[in-house]
Amino acid sequence: MIAIFDYGAGNLRSVENTLGEIGCEYALARDAEALRRASKIILPGVGHFGQMIRALDALQVREALLGRIRAGVPFLGICLGLQALFETSEEAPEVRGLGVFEGAVRRFPPGARVPHMGWNELKVRGDSRLLRGLGRHPFVYFAHSYYVQENARAAATCTYELPYTAALESENIFGVQFHPEKSGPLGLRIVRNFLEC
Repeated sequence: MIAIFDYGAGNLRSVENTLGEIGCEYALARDAEALRRASKIILPGVGHFGQMIRALDALQVREALLGRIRAGVPFLGICLGLQALFETSEEAPEVRGLGVFEGAVRRFPPGARVPHMGWNELKVRGDSRLLRGLGRHPFVYFAHSYYVQENARAAATCTYELPYTAALESENIFGVQFHPEKSGPLGLRIVRNFLEC
C-alpha cells in the first residue's frame, strides 16, 4: 500500500490528484498502524515546521515513521516533508525534527524576497533515480522561505539568493523542496519515478 500521511494540514488534495492522474492506488494514513502497513510513504507539507512536527508527535507517529524509514521503505518528503528529515529549523528552533539527517534548515538571508515562489531551474547532479528522464536543467514549482544547505545527498540544487538542496536522495529516502504536484508533466514524472523505486 502506498500511503500519503495525513497530519491534518498540507497540500494533501493536490498530492492525491497527482497519484490519481498517474492511476496509482493509495491510502491516506493517519496513525502508526497505517504507516506500518505501507510499502511506500509520501509526507506532503506546506506551512510551518513547528506545527507539522507537533502534529506528527500529537498523532504519536514519530517512532513508526522513523522505523519504516530505517527498515528501507521508500519515503518521499515534499517541501516541509523534506525539511522534517533534519534535526531542527530556524523557523521553530525549539522543535526537534525527525533527525534522519544532521543539520538545521535555514531561512533565506535578510533582504531576500520570501517566500521563494514560482518556477525555478534545477541543476541535477549525477544519476538521480528520482529525477530520471528530466534532463539536467528542468523547471519546477517552489513555494518556501526556508531551505536545506547544499550537501553530499543533494540530487539537485537550485539557486535563489544562494545555491541550496532542491532534491535529496539517500538509499530509500527522497526529498524535494519544490512541489511536484504543482509542476505539471515533469512533476508527474518525478512522482512516477518515486513509485518505481
